[in-house]
Amino acid sequence: MPVVRDLRVLLRLRDFRRLLAVRLLSQGADGVYQVALAAYVVFSPEKQTSPTAIASAMAVLLLPYSLVGPFAGVLLDRWRRRQIFLHGNLLRASLAAVTAALMVGDVPDWLFYASALCVTAVNRFVLSGLSAALPRVVDTDRLVLANSLSPTAGTLAATAGGGLAFAVRLLTSGSDAAVILLGAVLYLSAALTSLTMAPGLLGPDRHPGRPSLRTAVLTTTRDLRQAIRHLAAPQRREAAWALFSMTTMRFCYGALLVLVLMLCRYALSSGPDNGLALLGLALGLSGAGFFAAAVVTPWAAGRLGPARWIVVCAASAAVLEPALGLPFTTVPMLVAAFVLGLITQGAKIATDTIVQSSVEDSFRGRIFSVYDVLFIVAFVGAAGVAALMLPPDGRSAALVLTVALLYAAVAAAMARHETQRGKQQQRESGEGRCLS
Repeated sequence: MPVVRDLRVLLRLRDFRRLLAVRLLSQGADGVYQVALAAYVVFSPEKQTSPTAIASAMAVLLLPYSLVGPFAGVLLDRWRRRQIFLHGNLLRASLAAVTAALMVGDVPDWLFYASALCVTAVNRFVLSGLSAALPRVVDTDRLVLANSLSPTAGTLAATAGGGLAFAVRLLTSGSDAAVILLGAVLYLSAALTSLTMAPGLLGPDRHPGRPSLRTAVLTTTRDLRQAIRHLAAPQRREAAWALFSMTTMRFCYGALLVLVLMLCRYALSSGPDNGLALLGLALGLSGAGFFAAAVVTPWAAGRLGPARWIVVCAASAAVLEPALGLPFTTVPMLVAAFVLGLITQGAKIATDTIVQSSVEDSFRGRIFSVYDVLFIVAFVGAAGVAALMLPPDGRSAALVLTVALLYAAVAAAMARHETQRGKQQQRESGEGRCLS
């Protein structure tokens, strides 16, 4: 297989192997930690979980990403990246151990969330640092290959970590604290693995004329405003529409995730443990859909064009989501998890392609920072809307139909834009022939 062959080529590079090991251990620990948090917040037998509690947890754990994300690069360009991996993972290991202790003790919920929040906030720096360090361990000719394989390997490691968390939870009679401690061990292992690389290997290079931190933060804020204005220009309308479509589809995915959580917790299972196992199966099938999208999308987007592929994804979701969701039974829900994983990731790959090809290189990084913020805010906003609409057992035909209408609106809007763009290109082509 080409992927296996390509990976073998990269693994011959010693420093790439070491950086990849840090990524796998870090993201594997993330998978363990996230499953433990979900189990504790949603599936603890002593907790009567509500959609509002889930929405609050998602807001606390995810919104800091939208605040920290755009400014992470400012600090990453000042701190040695090897040291970020070392101290960041040591800090996360310590905080994870604290979280485990809070789970066992009788403490207010806000204290537990504060500890979990700190772990997820540090995660942003580690993930951004892993991407920023990659060009220091791979030559230019192999950089595109490394950029495609490393994040995929990290996602698989997070999925494997989630599976390991389920296994440990079964072996420890449902002890979420024990699972969190496993995550702490993996974070510690990632920190120790980073010590195999020299402190200066991963950069950044020192620049004596570098502006102060305050100036850099203010500059970042101004740059983000410039990126939004750049995206709003008429010649980049396709990228703006693609981002709008993907943000809406991410909103739909977030709302349906809360619905699935409540169904697994109450309506479709006989108890918390069975519900957690059902959720794990649903998330695994959704992950399989993400993988299928990586295989199907290059072919489909190549034949249809990325924008039309987004139309196909959104239209398919508008039809299949209510057909599979309204019965509120296990098998259709699991099929829907796979289908929505494929559709959501397929649209995201197409959106990434449109943005990368439509915007100027000097704005690309800033626009992807805006993209990240939209992605997270939409996800958390969806949880809030779901909390208002969902009954305690998660069976809400109103939410399912609302999401279907949103998917249909995305398909119609993108199709209309593509039709207008095609007519504009035909007019410009005709004018060009007349002039010649």
